[in-house]
Amino acid sequence: MGTGRKRVRETHNKPMNISVSELIVRYLERLGIDHIFGMPGAHVLPIYDRLHDSSVKSVLVKHEQGAAFMAGGYARAANRPSACIATAGPGATNLVTGIANAYAERLPVLAITGETSTYIFGRGGLQESSGEGGAIDQAALFASITRYRKLVERTDYLGQVLNRATQALLGQDPGPVLLSIPYNVQQETVDENVLDQIHFPRKPAAHHPGSVAELAELLRAARAPAIIAGYGCIQAGARDIISAVSETFRIPVTTSLKGKGAVAEGTPLSLGCLGVTSNGDAYRYLVDHADLLVFLGAGFNERTSYLWDAKLLAGKKIAQVDRDAAQLGRVFQPDVAICGDIRAVMTEVFATLEAEGMPPKASDRLDGHRAVRTPVAAGDAVAPPEAFHLIRSFFGRLAQRFPHDALVFDDNIVFAQSHFDVSDRNHYFPNSGISSLGHAIPAAIGARCFAKDSPTFSILGDGGFQMCCMEMMTAVNYGIPLNVVVINNGTLSLIRKNQYQLYGERYIDCDFTNPDFGLLAQSFGVRHYRVETDADLDALFADADLAGTINLIEIMLDKHAFPRYLSAR
Repeated sequence: MGTGRKRVRETHNKPMNISVSELIVRYLERLGIDHIFGMPGAHVLPIYDRLHDSSVKSVLVKHEQGAAFMAGGYARAANRPSACIATAGPGATNLVTGIANAYAERLPVLAITGETSTYIFGRGGLQESSGEGGAIDQAALFASITRYRKLVERTDYLGQVLNRATQALLGQDPGPVLLSIPYNVQQETVDENVLDQIHFPRKPAAHHPGSVAELAELLRAARAPAIIAGYGCIQAGARDIISAVSETFRIPVTTSLKGKGAVAEGTPLSLGCLGVTSNGDAYRYLVDHADLLVFLGAGFNERTSYLWDAKLLAGKKIAQVDRDAAQLGRVFQPDVAICGDIRAVMTEVFATLEAEGMPPKASDRLDGHRAVRTPVAAGDAVAPPEAFHLIRSFFGRLAQRFPHDALVFDDNIVFAQSHFDVSDRNHYFPNSGISSLGHAIPAAIGARCFAKDSPTFSILGDGGFQMCCMEMMTAVNYGIPLNVVVINNGTLSLIRKNQYQLYGERYIDCDFTNPDFGLLAQSFGVRHYRVETDADLDALFADADLAGTINLIEIMLDKHAFPRYLSAR
């Protein structure tokens, strides 16, 4: 009897062979992935079959590009890996734009694609994309937009492949990963202990090659320092320490577009957003008054730098703190450069300055730099100021109604940059990355799958809306609350603006006719609100359920009302 029990125990502990498709699903679970966005096809059905009994919830999209954007939105909101899945050939190629966006945003998105069976490579199988015999090379398409990619043709190295994928997803410089798995390989069996070969990288302790003491000394010596806070502050969870430094020592803060919300906007020490499409408040202060600029997790890219306007940096000391060493000195030469965790570095700086009793900086200059706000970003508009009244009012109401926990995905960005005061408890996600139209709706859906109780807004133009509006039905199918806000002006505004400014008003292929959005909303089975007057806006915020339902909201705008800033050429 005792011997029998022993045999049972030994049998129970013996490693089991499981299918590769089962192993992939267990790998997703081990990564903490609870949603996978995609569309099934014949070449990924073994994996889908194993998802049937998994804790990972599959979300059926309307287009694979939407799956990649949803995974990116999830990763941005959750700050952890997400996943999308598509079949071979067209399924995989449809992922490319969304994966490229994830690469530009450094988002840990795992893309799983199918492939024809290895024994028909090069023979012209349906949707074959192995790169053999004239077939497209699916993995090669993703070569420049992934941190790691692999066509898994055998199982004997599967543990190493999954380990490398994990390092790419969770390392210091994260980004998307592609695993392309042939149909027959998915059905082969492997030892379940293969998963034990996966090592999860630990985040290194903050290291300060530059001197925190030097940064503290620069702040002490400065007459009018200013902080430029980027998305790195939000990623590092440094909002509270940045606010503490700002408020304690009266140091004003401006943010990059992606860094909106690093400190509460609309407060006395907030300069608002810095950038070519902003209202210019921050630019004027930095140029006219600042003598020290402290860049915290902020790149000095085309938008933030006003196309690298030399006046922003002229005659100033510069300090830079970033977790990415490659960012230090990439565009300008800092006087002090520190590679390390922004929260840890600024906590040490704050403690040093507080211990030394540094007095608050004089803030009298903060009052005079704020000029009368222009109706649009950084310049005059073709239309009169009242043309932008509804949009300004909408963003003002949005900030007031949802002061915390809201998720706002914004493809338009031009109006929000100046008119949406993001609190330090809200989450604003501009369409940065590769700035693809059609991003906001699927990205917001992905984010809401993580943040299930957060009021969620997708803001985009009517041109971009028609690239991704079918994903509203994904929200409907899964009961995912979402507010889709469409700026309806019947034109591609950026194109019309450029053709007005640079091409002698020779308009071509920028104007179009929209569908009836009310009827479209009815066909989707969602609520519709059309905003043409202040009364319409009052009714929207008084009557609409903006937290628990799906709404299509259109705000009317004159097609001639666009910003006059010059785009890069």
